[in-house]
Amino acid sequence: MKLLQIGTGPGNGLAVARKFGKAGFEILMVARNQVKLEQYQTELAAEGIKAQGFAADIADEVAFAAVLADIVAQYQDIEVLHYNASAYNPATPSKMSIPVLISDFKTSVVGAVVAVQAVFPQMEARKQGCILLTGGGTALKAPASLASLGIGKAGLRNLAFSLAEECAPAGVHVATITISGMVKPGTHFDPALIADEFWRLYEQKEADWEVEVHWK
Repeated sequence: MKLLQIGTGPGNGLAVARKFGKAGFEILMVARNQVKLEQYQTELAAEGIKAQGFAADIADEVAFAAVLADIVAQYQDIEVLHYNASAYNPATPSKMSIPVLISDFKTSVVGAVVAVQAVFPQMEARKQGCILLTGGGTALKAPASLASLGIGKAGLRNLAFSLAEECAPAGVHVATITISGMVKPGTHFDPALIADEFWRLYEQKEADWEVEVHWK
């Protein structure tokens, strides 16, 4: 089985890759930086986890779609799609750059749609699969300085709702974790704890479409 992860990074991305990898999944990682992908691949291999990296600019939907097309043509057993990409460019609404806002939205939302459209056909054909989305608390209440991030996370949360409705009849479970706090090891927002929650959502196959992780 394969987990296709979009937006692999040192926090939630690697934690989820470890969690699923230790359960027998091969991890297919997509991110912009090829050097970092190679580092992650080496790090996971040292833990006995098979992983491969594919470099792509998620904000460039045409190039991103082409990379995904190659991946799904090569791998017909993608069991889980984990969309973990987002863009962080602080600015207030009156001061934000419109090109940056558009690029951020492409990374946070459009890329998720592109990824789903790439993998859903094989999941639908098998009547089995899981789509997991990394959300954020700015979808619910965004500081003025994080307007672009909030717009993106709100869009992703809305996408999760519509996807959950569409995919359920096909046997594909959709879920998102709305992380209302700073991801940091050793805290309530430890990436390993968030990865545990993603695994729970995968295993249950139904019920919750959203879980909020917030300050206790």
